Amino acid sequence: MNPDKLLTYVVTEIQKLREDQAVFLNGGGAKDFADYRHVCGIIRGLTHAETIVKDLAKRMEYSDE
Repeated sequence: MNPDKLLTYVVTEIQKLREDQAVFLNGGGAKDFADYRHVCGIIRGLTHAETIVKDLAKRMEYSDE
């Protein structure tokens, strides 16, 4: 598989997971504040993971030049 396609796939999957968590929160899925904080932590972690993958993609793009 092409590395660009692989990284795009990973970013897309991270975004889907993050959106699922946001929908869960928006729908009132958190049963208490601890649950809310937990889901917010998941969203934060997924956002960081997305940033790392996007940074990696940029580094790979510039290293090819």
